[in-house]
Amino acid sequence: MSVGHFAYANSSNRFMAAPALLDQPFAVVGLPFDGAVSHRPGARFGPQAIRTASLMLCDGFHPHFDLSPLGHVGDAGDLLLPNASPLTQVRAHITQQTAVLMARHHCVFLGGDHSVTLALLRAAHARFGPLALLHFDAHCDTWVDHFGEPSGHGTWTREAVQEGLVSAAHTVQIGLRSAAERAARLYVQDQGGLMVTARQLRGLDGAALAPVLQEIRQRIGNRPCYLTFDIDCLDPAHAPGTGTPEPGGLSTSQALTFLEELSDLNLVGMDCVEVAPAYDHAELTSNAAATLVWTYLCGQLAARHARGG
Repeated sequence: MSVGHFAYANSSNRFMAAPALLDQPFAVVGLPFDGAVSHRPGARFGPQAIRTASLMLCDGFHPHFDLSPLGHVGDAGDLLLPNASPLTQVRAHITQQTAVLMARHHCVFLGGDHSVTLALLRAAHARFGPLALLHFDAHCDTWVDHFGEPSGHGTWTREAVQEGLVSAAHTVQIGLRSAAERAARLYVQDQGGLMVTARQLRGLDGAALAPVLQEIRQRIGNRPCYLTFDIDCLDPAHAPGTGTPEPGGLSTSQALTFLEELSDLNLVGMDCVEVAPAYDHAELTSNAAATLVWTYLCGQLAARHARGG
C-alpha cells in the first residue's frame, strides 16, 4: 500500500522536484545575489523560495500546452558566487559559469536582483550574437548611474544596449510605470525600441492583448531573444514580495498570457528576478514566479516539439 504525502514533503528543494542537472535539454539555475539592490534586500533568498513554491505544480502538465517539463529539465542548484566582492567580480563569475551551462542547455535563471541579467546577457551574446530583449519590469533600468554607483540593478538595460549585447531596435519593455526622468524612462524608445507601459495595458487581457502581441512579434522577428522577468512587473497585489514594489502593474493573468502567446519567439533563455520572500504574503510572489517559470519551460518545450526537436 502506497503512503500519501504533501506536495512539499520532498527530500530535495529542486525546481518541481526535478532531478539534478545532467544532460537534460533545459536547466534551472539559481543566482542568489542581491548586492546591488537600491531599496529592500532579500532577493538572494528568491531561488529557494521559487523552488519551494514550484513543488505545488505536482506532475507539471500545463493546461494550455498540455505537456509537462518533467523529464526534460534538471536543476543545477545555485551558483557559488563571491557575494562580498565588487559587482564587477560577481558578474564575471556569473558570466563564466553560465556560459558553460548555456553551451549545453536552454537555461532559466532564478534571481537574485536584476543586476545579474547583464552578466547573463554577456554569456548569451557570446553564444548567440546580438540579441533581442523582452524585458518585463516596473522600472526602465536605464539610469546613467545607480544612486551614485556606476552600475546596479537600475542601469543594466542601458549598459546592455551600449555594450552591443542587445539590439535596441529589437528591445521590448513591458509594464513600465515607475517614477523616472524622461531621459531614462524613454531611453529604449529613443534608441528605436518598443515600450508597452502598464498604463497602456490597463483593462487588457486575453484576446484584447492580440494587437500588442502582434506588434511584439513583428518587432522581434526571428532574432535570438532573451526574456527577463522582474517580478515587480506584477502589481504588488499579485507579487508583494519584492524589493521595489510599484502599484499599478500587470496581473498574473496578463503576464501568463504574454508568456503563453509569445512562446513561439526564438527564445534562448530566461530569468525571473527580484523575488524577495521576506516581504511576501501567503507565498503569492514565489507562487507567481514558479508559475511563470513553469509556463516558460512548457512553452519552450512545446515550441521544440513543433519544430520537430
